[in-house]
Amino acid sequence: MRKSFLYSVLVASLLFLCSCGGQQEAIYEVMSFNIRLDHAGDSLNNWKYRKDNVAAMITYYSPDLIGMQEVLHNQLTDLKERLPQYTALGVGRANGKEAGEYCSVFYKTDRFEVAKEGTYGLSETPEVIGVKGWDAACERIVTWVVLKDKQTGKQLAFFNTHFDHVGQIARRESAMMLIERMSELAKDLPSIVTGDFNATPDSEVIAQITQHQVLKDARLASPIVYGPSWTFHNFGRTPVEKRTLIDYVFVTPQIHVNKYRVIDDRPGTGFLSDHNPVITTLTLN
Repeated sequence: MRKSFLYSVLVASLLFLCSCGGQQEAIYEVMSFNIRLDHAGDSLNNWKYRKDNVAAMITYYSPDLIGMQEVLHNQLTDLKERLPQYTALGVGRANGKEAGEYCSVFYKTDRFEVAKEGTYGLSETPEVIGVKGWDAACERIVTWVVLKDKQTGKQLAFFNTHFDHVGQIARRESAMMLIERMSELAKDLPSIVTGDFNATPDSEVIAQITQHQVLKDARLASPIVYGPSWTFHNFGRTPVEKRTLIDYVFVTPQIHVNKYRVIDDRPGTGFLSDHNPVITTLTLN
């Protein structure tokens, strides 16, 4: 009787510890990747030569969440065909439908379900997609989603964007709007932000994003940092000493950064993109 009782207590304790562990944390691999739009002038670096390698790279690293930039509709179609394990969200920035570049969010279908999602414009009229804001050269958008983790039941918010490459005022205003909208849409949920911010780590824009400690730069927060210190290389044409880091993953304080890497993999011929992807391992406590 005594042995049976002790055995029952041991089993119950183990089950309790296992269930507590599952409730306390969730680990995610998160990638940010500017895939470079499909541009005829790219010659041998054109999308048709890169799309299979891009899909193979993503399949190999198998991130749970991906924020992509510069995705044209035909590229989105190509990736959805090659990455059936993911669901893609987003709209084209030119008309809120299929025209122009997407800031696509890809999430693993078997891991998450969507609670709510949307896209807003980075302009004086954020509810209208297709408007150039402030001094921007292009229409800019943020695609966002609140996801429920099917394994843990936890919710998190994910935001993906691409700031303007010309307008200094636009980048500054976009940073302010990103923080404000994140607070409105995500409220107190743990949140992840990915994107090409067209701004270096020492810039005013990045300081704006991190200054109030609402968001922290995953690179600076990570105990393990690997890979080059730059992401944009213009298909290898930019000299190494002049290459810059303009692609980021930011997280709210509830999220612990375990590892951070700039992926500088190259296929046998050509490049994956004119940017390196960034991948991080995150723990949601």
